[in-house]
Amino acid sequence: MKKTLLIAALSIAATLGAIGSASAQVAGATSLGVSVTELNEIALGWSAKKSILGKTIYNDSGEKIGKVQDLIIAPDKSVSYLIIGAGGFVGIGRHDVAIPATQIQEQSGRLVMAGASKEVVKSMPRFEYADDTAKRDRFIAGAERDISKAKVKLGNMESKAAAATADAKTKLDQQAGVLQKDVTVAEGKLSELKNASAKRWKEFSADVSAATARLRKWLDTATG
Repeated sequence: MKKTLLIAALSIAATLGAIGSASAQVAGATSLGVSVTELNEIALGWSAKKSILGKTIYNDSGEKIGKVQDLIIAPDKSVSYLIIGAGGFVGIGRHDVAIPATQIQEQSGRLVMAGASKEVVKSMPRFEYADDTAKRDRFIAGAERDISKAKVKLGNMESKAAAATADAKTKLDQQAGVLQKDVTVAEGKLSELKNASAKRWKEFSADVSAATARLRKWLDTATG
């Protein structure tokens, strides 16, 4: 029976960072880590290390295509990728490629990528991990987009307030005032991150993420 790996891969996203020390944990208690009940569920659950990492990938003709080197979950947890190392058969260094988890199936205990061949994998773009500078740049760009969209929202609210009746104007003015404060906070947190050294920027990323999350709530909320 065939089954895709996507559900299993995404299940990891929900528990990433959740597994802490099992000592002094009580079922149902509110604390960091997981409860005894949750630990039992995890123990009986799916393991990337045991089920995926290091496993050989075959095509539907039984030929070896490569080995799974890593499992990557997108930041929004919407899609997962297997990083397959296709080295060895090409006579050069390992050629890593990213394959959507939905394209890999389990068949009789083997991981199979239907329609694949060594030549096809070799022709795929090489996968390379982004360095920390690239991650920082992407993070900043995303935060700046959120702030820019929030400013557009703020401008629309202020325009509506200017043309609204007294009661509606009061409500819009109040909302605009709160949004302006949230924008100012987000800009301040982002500025702190930008001014931090390249090695310390991640220390500020949580505050920026929290601030921009508030802005995104404004973007999803109808006002006026």
